[in-house]
Amino acid sequence: MPKLADHEERRALIVAALLRIAASRGLHAASMRTVAAEAGVSVSTVQYYFHTKEQLLFAGLQHQAEAVGRRIDAGLEASATAGVRDRLYAWLVQLIPVDEQQRASYTVFAAYHALALTDPALAELSYTRGSGELENVLRALLADAQQAGELSSARDVGAEAGNLLALATGLADSVMANMRGAEAAIALLHYQLDQLFDA
Repeated sequence: MPKLADHEERRALIVAALLRIAASRGLHAASMRTVAAEAGVSVSTVQYYFHTKEQLLFAGLQHQAEAVGRRIDAGLEASATAGVRDRLYAWLVQLIPVDEQQRASYTVFAAYHALALTDPALAELSYTRGSGELENVLRALLADAQQAGELSSARDVGAEAGNLLALATGLADSVMANMRGAEAAIALLHYQLDQLFDA
């Protein structure tokens, strides 16, 4: 009987194949057969670990969200002693594709979004849950800033959290569309945070 580690490695191999297809060809090109071919395994092996395409897609989404979470954690560790403004930046900058890894991550999330618009089964997988959780984190950080006197009590932290998330995702879109470079996008993010905390 295969060891548990073997099962975990095989699952990871299949999910990685799915994400490579999503990043290069889009999720519409990801079938059990194409994922199996990309992973170098049989279709029956893919079906053993993921009984339906929806299960496979959800596993890929979870994996991608966890990878982003690890990058955010690394950014937070680097700014552990910083103020709220810098911690907000550490979260938001991870959404802007500044390198190939983040560009691939953006492409994968965009592929999930595009497919979910026309695929009811995928839409039910709560693929936007991570964005909702991030907005809650931003709201909590802004509330902390108000408590510490770093942010005006007149600010609506819910509205500001929504605006910051929308700004970061919009900047990511503009970088991927070659409207501006990553450095220019980051400068705009800094500008908005400065405006928020200087007011």
